[in-house]
Amino acid sequence: MTLSVVALVATVAVGIGTYAMRSSFIHALADRDLPPAVREALRYVAPSVMAALVVSLGFGGSAGVGWAEIAALSVGGVVGWRTRSLPLVLVAGMATLWALRAAL
Repeated sequence: MTLSVVALVATVAVGIGTYAMRSSFIHALADRDLPPAVREALRYVAPSVMAALVVSLGFGGSAGVGWAEIAALSVGGVVGWRTRSLPLVLVAGMATLWALRAAL
């Protein structure tokens, strides 16, 4: 077998394994109610992931942070503060970043 065939087989196998692991939790918990403490904790997953992405971009990212990224983070922060909606934060921040990068 050539290297590209081995890489393709490995990629497909890893994809199937990942899908199986993720879907097993969905199928196992599909007809059960989560305890209130777990539901309350899950409310904070999206904001904590967003905060981790922002911190890694601002302080630990491999690419340099320019004024376009800072402006997009600021717009996203204001939208999040005003609306409390993560999808709106993502849309506003990315639209700002793309518009500013296109203007350059």
